[in-house]
Amino acid sequence: MLLTTTPSVEGRPIRTYHGVVTGEAIIGANVFKDLFAAVRDVVGGRAGAYEKTLRSARETALADMADAARQLGANAVVGIDIDYEVLGERNGMLMVAASGTAVSLA
Repeated sequence: MLLTTTPSVEGRPIRTYHGVVTGEAIIGANVFKDLFAAVRDVVGGRAGAYEKTLRSARETALADMADAARQLGANAVVGIDIDYEVLGERNGMLMVAASGTAVSLA
């Protein structure tokens, strides 16, 4: 499954548009509190464990989106957008959402 933020793929014309597909991953606030409590090796202002958790959430959202495209018969997703939103009554959760257009490339 080819995933790209561009609206097309050079040299590969789009044969069929299958529609918009999405994928989401939500991380609870307790994960962040646990990570910050456990992180003692912050170097240069970066928290490696925190970044790893966000990366994992993004990869999960992209994988869910790719699975949705596969179910529609697509072999690529173009025009991908990734958004991060704070959710919950006390802003206690972070949602990573990926969306794009499922297509079949030649």
